[in-house]
Amino acid sequence: QVQLTESGGGLVQAGGSLRLSCAASGQTFFGTGWFRQAPGKEREFVAAISSSGAYKYYADSVKGRFTISRDNAKNTMYLQMNSLILGDTAVYYCAASTRFGTNWSRPEGMNYWGKGTLVTVSS
Repeated sequence: QVQLTESGGGLVQAGGSLRLSCAASGQTFFGTGWFRQAPGKEREFVAAISSSGAYKYYADSVKGRFTISRDNAKNTMYLQMNSLILGDTAVYYCAASTRFGTNWSRPEGMNYWGKGTLVTVSS
């Protein structure tokens, strides 16, 4: 059974940092990534990484501030978030694709999802 479990969310002041983790079990994934959804908004792409870790993709809004990585030995993916701003407040979801050739920057490109972890950035 495939399971994705996020952790690491919380309350942080603007300018601060947080690291999210996503522990995966039950399957080998081609790509994994992070999406986020703020209240009243659609789910949006944040970052994605290939199974080898060689390819990384970022939304323009987080480029230069967030870093995605993965430790395949631990079946865990990370999102290091620095220089957080109020606009980063959202529920962050871990996602994974077992399908080759899908667009990992779109929600429909992923076929497994975690339950989400809340990140709140305060002023």
